[in-house]
Amino acid sequence: MVPLNTENEIIELARVVGLSLKERGWLLTTAESCTGGGIAQAITEIPGSSAWFDRGFVTYSNAAKIQMLGVRAETIENYGAVSAETASEMTGGALKHSQADWAIAVTGIAGPGGGTSVKPVGTVYIAWQRRGAIAEIAEKHFDGDRHQIRTKTIKTALAEWLNIDK
Repeated sequence: MVPLNTENEIIELARVVGLSLKERGWLLTTAESCTGGGIAQAITEIPGSSAWFDRGFVTYSNAAKIQMLGVRAETIENYGAVSAETASEMTGGALKHSQADWAIAVTGIAGPGGGTSVKPVGTVYIAWQRRGAIAEIAEKHFDGDRHQIRTKTIKTALAEWLNIDK
């Protein structure tokens, strides 16, 4: 058996997520900051993903989070763009502005700069939310360089969605 590299592992995770969504007749949307659309890219590598993937929002700037997803400026001002509160508002906004049943949102500090003592490089918040429910949010601390942090974020966002009690 040929060992999977990380890219193949991510594509396989996206395929399994897609099968789960398709079985239930659900659509997914993404709201991404630090991954720059990497989750949506992995999903759209899967032939037929249009049956279960509605759309992706890449909201890298604070202004984009506010304009495209309706994240409140007060949330960013009070908690930061990299926070559980912002991640939660990102999933809520993605659901509001899509036809999806589920949203995954990520916001974090991929580095090499931008970290602080309170939120060092590698700090990432991942949120998952089903329409009509409260978001589930995880705070993660990944090590590695920028590429590694972004890759770990994508992989974790997909893998942990599979473990959410649906």
